[in-house]
Amino acid sequence: MTKTIRLTMAQALTRFLSRQMTEIDGKKVPIFGGVWAIFGHGNVAGIGEALYQVRDQLPTFRAHNEQAMAHAAIAYGKANFRRRFMAATSSIGPGALNMVTAAALAHVNRLPVLFLPGDVFANRIPDPVLQQAEDFSDGTATVNDCFRPVSRYFDRITRPEQIVPALNRAMQVLTDPADCGPVTLSLCQDVQAEAYHYPESFFAERVWRQRRPRPDRGELAGAVAALKGARKPLIIAGGGVLYSQASDELAKFAQGAGIPVCETQGGKSSLPDDHKLNMAAVGVTGTSAANRLAEEADVVLAIGTRLQDFTTGSWALFKNSGKTIIGLNVQPFDAGKHRALPLVADAAEGLAELAAALQGWKAPEAWTDNAATGKKAWQADAAKVTASTNAAFPSDAQVIGAVQRAMGSGVTLLHAAGGLPGELHKLWQAGAPGSYHAEYGFSTMGYEIAGGLGTKMAKPDDEVVVMIGDGSYLMLNSEIATSVMLGLKLTIVLLDNRGFGCINRLQMATGGANFNNLLKDSRHDILPDIDFAAHAASMGAIAEKVPSIAELENALQKAKKNDRTTVLVIDTDPLVSTDAGGHWWDVAVPEVSARSQVNAARKVYDEKRQMQTIGD
Repeated sequence: MTKTIRLTMAQALTRFLSRQMTEIDGKKVPIFGGVWAIFGHGNVAGIGEALYQVRDQLPTFRAHNEQAMAHAAIAYGKANFRRRFMAATSSIGPGALNMVTAAALAHVNRLPVLFLPGDVFANRIPDPVLQQAEDFSDGTATVNDCFRPVSRYFDRITRPEQIVPALNRAMQVLTDPADCGPVTLSLCQDVQAEAYHYPESFFAERVWRQRRPRPDRGELAGAVAALKGARKPLIIAGGGVLYSQASDELAKFAQGAGIPVCETQGGKSSLPDDHKLNMAAVGVTGTSAANRLAEEADVVLAIGTRLQDFTTGSWALFKNSGKTIIGLNVQPFDAGKHRALPLVADAAEGLAELAAALQGWKAPEAWTDNAATGKKAWQADAAKVTASTNAAFPSDAQVIGAVQRAMGSGVTLLHAAGGLPGELHKLWQAGAPGSYHAEYGFSTMGYEIAGGLGTKMAKPDDEVVVMIGDGSYLMLNSEIATSVMLGLKLTIVLLDNRGFGCINRLQMATGGANFNNLLKDSRHDILPDIDFAAHAASMGAIAEKVPSIAELENALQKAKKNDRTTVLVIDTDPLVSTDAGGHWWDVAVPEVSARSQVNAARKVYDEKRQMQTIGD
């Protein structure tokens, strides 16, 4: 007979999670770095009790906000290149719904995280329970159904034995390179406490290893033929290069074939910034060096990228009408986008086989030399905009320059939404793979500090620098307190431009009036004068407002020696952004308006849309 052990469903779940392992650099480690939890009536008695039983094998971390703790879990998975990940549990109702935004973030960015929200009673006897939202026409619906469209796999556990196939399926998705993304197991609160005789084999230790599919021979032959016929080839490195840990293979391939490389937001740091073939950022927030080549390229090898609109300049960037795109991607959905020649494979394996098949072939020297010339010109432009200044309100670029000079390229730099992604994508000089950590797939304000916390958990020996605007800080800052509580030091640079400066600039560019973005342009009786340094200090951080770029550099040097999270605040100019580089982005302008500025902007918009290559 099969040996069994009687456990509650929640106890079985946590025991199972604690037995899942992976190998990193030849060392076996738990694949789950822990569970983030905010308890409520819907999970404290069930999964809360179960987590206590395994607290030494599967640590539980307490946060202050459900969305933030989920961001931290996601950042942990990203910083680990998806080789390790975390879970997040909440009560039903608002606690669960707070995590839906984070689930969408993970879904868009193809990042592993396990969501374990509490749910209603499966037996329905006490319905409606506290925090239950009743659907008048569907007795089976709960608010956790909101997770369905933003989960790679969703299951509602209404019987204790259902956790067996559900957890096995969850692990397959979380570790699959193509289908990787968020998994939601919605845990009915009565079922969490129900016992079942589980087979002991269910809790046997299992080691999960990274799958590396190799390319199909026919697809490989097509890609090789296209590259051999190229006169102006270009590589776009996306996040898949980093998740595959394929930076060495990319460097060897690019060097051997003499092909310039540009990087998406997710792919930045695939090569160090000082690599001679790295043209850095591409697209709407790209460098002039990369975008000039993209306009002319006749073959584009897109590696591990979703080819979203910021990368392609809303499909107006690639101007060579005879171009061929090769989609080297582990996910067929992405590999075949925009009529690309698909090359479905792991990035490292695909690059290795391409290199072997192309041995002896090189791109024309004139093309490679042209790229090098463009890079030097861009570096000169970047140096100008990031140079030190005595301005009372420096630009974002000048703050970036100060952080770069003070901290160097050896830190892990983290940011998310607003104006900083555009400036950092162009201007930050990344070092090691994964040292540039951007959340710009879903452009989620509030990710930064929580994401920095998760990144520090994944890379405890790294100096983690978070750059954030005042608008995003005000949305979600609570995990400063958690970072202090856990002894996980972050260096946070807060740029205060007194509102949503990035969107204000976009509003102006599309002909709109300055309205409801900067604080001064919003309805108010009293203009806020927020003391961000005092606020951060109240949560236990070392905090200081610096009056100048020079003082910021000095404060950053001191912050290296601080023993806990440090927040440095500096006032910045909301209207200035870097003109060099960049590309048009499709933001629809009203066809008619009472404002002449909007009508003028619409005329320009109609002209720009003619650049788009429909069908690509």
